[in-house]
Amino acid sequence: MGKAALRGGDGGDRPTFAWEERLWGQGLVYVAGSDEAGRGSLAGPVVAAAVVFPPLFSAPWLARVDDSKRLSPKGRAALAPLIRSGALAVGIGLASPQEVDALGVGKATRLAMERAVAGLPVCPQAVLVDALPLRLDGIPCIPVVHGDRLSLSIAAASILAKVERDALMEALDSRYPGYGFRGHKGYPTPAHQRALRLLGPSPVHRLSFAPVRRP
Repeated sequence: MGKAALRGGDGGDRPTFAWEERLWGQGLVYVAGSDEAGRGSLAGPVVAAAVVFPPLFSAPWLARVDDSKRLSPKGRAALAPLIRSGALAVGIGLASPQEVDALGVGKATRLAMERAVAGLPVCPQAVLVDALPLRLDGIPCIPVVHGDRLSLSIAAASILAKVERDALMEALDSRYPGYGFRGHKGYPTPAHQRALRLLGPSPVHRLSFAPVRRP
């Protein structure tokens, strides 16, 4: 598959299995969707997930699956265990704040997604990814612009990545008190930037990001 991100929807305003069905129709059983959370955060890792659903999978709760950014924390938390139980396979991958600083956020994001795909307990025959092309050692990768709003597999991965990352940031809130990680999850809110001015960066801040260098 080409590396250029593909555009196009299949009607409606919610993700479907249309992209997956094209690949299932070619006889590919293990079709993964992958997405990330935390790319724009000032602190903490980039977290990615990869999800493989059974071909022609159906469940009532799929109607609630959407781009994680369009769901409430409660909605994401309710869907995460359903996705894990319904999927054939799930993988999670991280890129640390230090890797973000060393590689740049774009490369670190790809690294987290590649680790998520590598962490799947089955080898995918194709991977649908939200916009970013990945290097997957011979596995076809199909970047889809706004994939988390078009593909149910990508949307499900976006939910798992967000839930996993939020839990990590809440744990870091206890480890590094005063920054308010539990509330803003590391994103550049006014409260977070006030904390940076007062306390300076923590060991989990991304030092290459301008608001951290100049709070």
